[in-house]
Amino acid sequence: MTTARDVTLQDGRTLRVHDSGAGAGAGPGPGAGAGDGPGPDGLTVLWHHGSPQTGALLEPLLAAAAVRGIRLLSYARPSYGGSTPRPGRNVASAASDVAEIADALGLTRFAVMGASGGGPHALACAALLPGRVSAVASIAGLAPFEADGRGCDGFDWFDGMAADGASLRAAEAGREARARFEETDEFDPSIFTDRDYAALGGAWSVLGADAQAASAAGSDGLVDDDVAFVTPWGFDVGAIDMPMLLVHGGQDRVVPSAHSTWLLDRGRNAELWFRPRESHISILATCPVVMDWLRAAAEH
Repeated sequence: MTTARDVTLQDGRTLRVHDSGAGAGAGPGPGAGAGDGPGPDGLTVLWHHGSPQTGALLEPLLAAAAVRGIRLLSYARPSYGGSTPRPGRNVASAASDVAEIADALGLTRFAVMGASGGGPHALACAALLPGRVSAVASIAGLAPFEADGRGCDGFDWFDGMAADGASLRAAEAGREARARFEETDEFDPSIFTDRDYAALGGAWSVLGADAQAASAAGSDGLVDDDVAFVTPWGFDVGAIDMPMLLVHGGQDRVVPSAHSTWLLDRGRNAELWFRPRESHISILATCPVVMDWLRAAAEH
């Protein structure tokens, strides 16, 4: 049974943490350490949610983790899903928050994965918590904004984004500008492909419902995410030397696949799974095999 608890941090903030607990076939195994969680290999995976989401663990992820005996955790980033704000946070801020969550849960080592807006935050944990994170996976995730093509190998950060990345361009002007944009922004159905809508109408319908719940609670989390994405992240992705998996669909209109290609070129130990026909939501069908990859990477 999934549980939720509020973890109080040293600065007095609280983060809402979701925990799947024991996976199928629970029991310590080779490589399991104190607090590493139940499961055949003792693997715990911390999921970084997209933007906007509540941080709750979604059923497709829970089902995949249970079959594999993986303990799955997630948390709501500041201003999402019951977590208190962290004004001025950057992408790197996720690492210190996750470190305190791990301390509270008694975790010594774990893997991280994130999708879309969660991808950069997973990379932050890999870069800044190398002694605790065993492997990292980013699915349809962004590259750092410093790599936006302004003198950097010709990579145009916004190229291929639906609506020319209007919300992120607004965030370039600062938090107030991004918040004003949100007041009048309307959903553009063209950002998703037919495959995306098929996924949202099927196994990943819970994703759409969760995004609606997050949006109904306010836009602060989303606004802070976008500002963090287009300002310095606070770490060097080139410093990540643990196993790093990048997964991207060739038809992605939200985060074009060039972002993962850029990350691949700079990752010390990175590999890319490119799915030419998949897009931003449909690519989530790879989550179960991504978990298999994380488990294999953690064993080496």
